[in-house]
Amino acid sequence: MTTPLATPPVRTHAGRKEWTAFVVLLLPLLLVSMDVSVLFFAMPAIGRELEPTGTQQLWIFDSYAFALAGLLITMGALGDRIGRRRLLLAGACAFGVASVFAAYAQSAEVLIAARAVLGLGGATLMPSTMALVRNLFHDDRQRTKAIGIWSGAMAGGIALGSVLGGLLLEHFWWGSAFLVNVPAMVLLLVLAPLLVPESKDPRPGRFDLLSVPLSVGAVIPVIYGVKEIAAEGFAAAPAASVAAGLLIGAVFVRRQRGRDDALINRELFRHRAFGAGVGINTLATFGMMGSAYFTTQYLQSVLGKGPLEAALWGVIPSVAVGCVAPLAAAAGQRAPKAYVMAAGFAVAAAGYGLLAGVGTDSLALTLAGSAVIASGIVVVMALVNDMALGSAPPEKAGSAASLLETGQELGGALGMALFGSVGVAVYRRDMTDGLPADLPHGALDAARETLGGAVAVAAHLPGRAGEAVLTASREAFTHGMNVAAVGGTAVLLLSAAITVAALRGARGA
Repeated sequence: MTTPLATPPVRTHAGRKEWTAFVVLLLPLLLVSMDVSVLFFAMPAIGRELEPTGTQQLWIFDSYAFALAGLLITMGALGDRIGRRRLLLAGACAFGVASVFAAYAQSAEVLIAARAVLGLGGATLMPSTMALVRNLFHDDRQRTKAIGIWSGAMAGGIALGSVLGGLLLEHFWWGSAFLVNVPAMVLLLVLAPLLVPESKDPRPGRFDLLSVPLSVGAVIPVIYGVKEIAAEGFAAAPAASVAAGLLIGAVFVRRQRGRDDALINRELFRHRAFGAGVGINTLATFGMMGSAYFTTQYLQSVLGKGPLEAALWGVIPSVAVGCVAPLAAAAGQRAPKAYVMAAGFAVAAAGYGLLAGVGTDSLALTLAGSAVIASGIVVVMALVNDMALGSAPPEKAGSAASLLETGQELGGALGMALFGSVGVAVYRRDMTDGLPADLPHGALDAARETLGGAVAVAAHLPGRAGEAVLTASREAFTHGMNVAAVGGTAVLLLSAAITVAALRGARGA
């Protein structure tokens, strides 16, 4: 059994140095959360210059996501063994170098490889920052406040990435979207050794190499399968991928239970707050990404906003998140966290209720619904991360953080898959009934498939025919969003009840 880290002496109350170190740790967090949203804006220019195939274009996105999700557990355990600051600095180097290679890539293959290395770097940065925060703040109130800010920064980074990407690509070439990472990583490499203290497990045991491919094999097939189901609908191949991932996951869990040098230490689950916290965190991300799937498309393809204008409107929910995150910490210190988190789920459910009433010209209502959802979810994420990390031994903070992050990745993929599948099913049914019957066969099929396809078809049709396709597709998409939002309301209300039941009597809840 491991013992808590005894040297250097633990300061119970964090001072200016610790808070300054915390600000430094927000740098990698912002960059990792910004990365995907920045790429959405760069993709058209990348397509024109590198001419990737459809499959290569998907891999430019997915190589990052798969590397990040698949390696989180491994990197969390590695940070506990070699030191979280050391792993953070190594990840920052990898992220910075890969950003340069991505910016100057001359082929799609090079860009895919660079994105995979960016994902590897992200897998080191995310659990390292959270684990270091756990070891910077030993006072419960301060740690709760810090993790509230941390959660708000992570959510806000996605919107910031969209705006920054739009601004950069209006004035510079697409590689600037990647080069923006480099100065921040250089700053991190300079400041982290000066301000951030090292922390690690003093008696980590051997590193179980065989568990690494098992952990990767458990996560990636599930993420891949649910992403494919979200994009293409239910099919045998993605369902088999999910099943294979679950089977490998069962083997992985069995191995972890029987080894003293397991990647996931059994001590983490001795406190019910940790296991329940991972599940609640997954539900929270499920709710967040389910709404994001619709609102970004709604702003651009239904309301007709340009990418940069849509991104600027999308900042409004992030402002709400920034205001709510500190309040979540204060509420969690004055009332039982389980009830505050349940209230957060209920608030987010009310946000979905607003989206259920959105029409084809409802900018204000859509932004209000998104802001309410994001505000409710950030309350949950801030408190559940604090509760789960606080229940974990400090020497296992890296493994604890990696499990929380992995749950977030899985929850996000599931949210997009399930909410997206509902929306697509409603859209296709409505479009089958609502399109003019005299459209060319190929155009008919493309318009029925996706909203983006319908917009493209409408642009090539004359006069009223194009307007009819555009009107039908926007109404069908909005109806799909309404139906999915009703489901989201029910799921989040159920999540509120699950949270109270799962945490009743748990320490720290």
